[in-house]
Amino acid sequence: MTEFTVGELAIPPEVGAEGWSDFVAMTDVRNEIEANIVGTDELAFDAEELLPRWLDPIDRRRLFVARLDGRIVARSTYEFTDDDDIAWITVEVLDRASGQGVGSALYSFVFDVAKVQGKRTFQTEFYARVGEPGPRIPSPSGFGSVPAESVGSRFAIRRGYDLEMVLRYSRLALPVDADVLARHLAEARAAAGDDYRVIRWTGRTPELWLDDLAVLHGRMYTDAPHGDLDMGDEVWDAERQRAHDEMDAQSPRALVVSAIEHIPSSRLVAFTELTVPPERGRPIAQRDTLVLSEHRGHRLGMLLKVDNIEAVTKAYPGHPSITTTNAEENSYMLAVNEAVGFAPMAYAGVWKYVLD
Repeated sequence: MTEFTVGELAIPPEVGAEGWSDFVAMTDVRNEIEANIVGTDELAFDAEELLPRWLDPIDRRRLFVARLDGRIVARSTYEFTDDDDIAWITVEVLDRASGQGVGSALYSFVFDVAKVQGKRTFQTEFYARVGEPGPRIPSPSGFGSVPAESVGSRFAIRRGYDLEMVLRYSRLALPVDADVLARHLAEARAAAGDDYRVIRWTGRTPELWLDDLAVLHGRMYTDAPHGDLDMGDEVWDAERQRAHDEMDAQSPRALVVSAIEHIPSSRLVAFTELTVPPERGRPIAQRDTLVLSEHRGHRLGMLLKVDNIEAVTKAYPGHPSITTTNAEENSYMLAVNEAVGFAPMAYAGVWKYVLD
């Protein structure tokens, strides 16, 4: 039996602080594992880009690793808030350390930590390759499936988890044909009419829009598809939005936001975010996108998507692609993505287990 150790990794309070080298090593492991599964390194992030989210005082995270001969070979994230009984636990193991009980030991360790903290609903996510052969497990939402024999599916099923939904990771090769963007933008503007206009900013949210953007972020937990997953009660206000912006400001990535104002009410009713790494050879990442349910049916999703793609590629030329993630049941946004040119690059099953 190979000897390995499992334990918690302290999150450094800033870049270069005590524990930074371990955090960088963990990030390298994360990137290698996900690249091996997905088949590309386009979902990779640098440690400097990941650190701000690990320091979020509300959506809290704890990090655990397994070491073999002193080197990190696996990691587990435990995400939670103090206000509910929900734990998000992920486990990732390097190929060279698989089959040795590392993942099982790491999961059991973190599961017990969460259980001691009173968590009773456990949710997790595992990647799956595009076109992976063999029998499939259909999503109970009726949209998408995952391979039954993948490492992630077998790991989840053995521990009593049920599949709840499927995510699609997609990639848009850049640059997009300007005529395609112009056509979609013109059609979306015509459908939206005179009651809606696009506004845009980079970095921190303008003071004028803090309250509205906080509402939009809060509605991500109610208006976006989540299947039967438990998302908890997220309270967003202007103060939390400011803190969220401050975290983004600590990252070397540039944040580009497009939003839509409903002119009769002078309120924001939709938004989308792109984060741009400083190196031109790396992909741009799509983050949250939402159109409030009461304002759907005006092609605002397409208007947002195309406007932000056009803006970011003009301001930050030379990046190879944009990556994004959507629930398979979010058929409208997937149709928007496909029309623009996004293609699937990976899938993920999201699983749930409720402790008796």
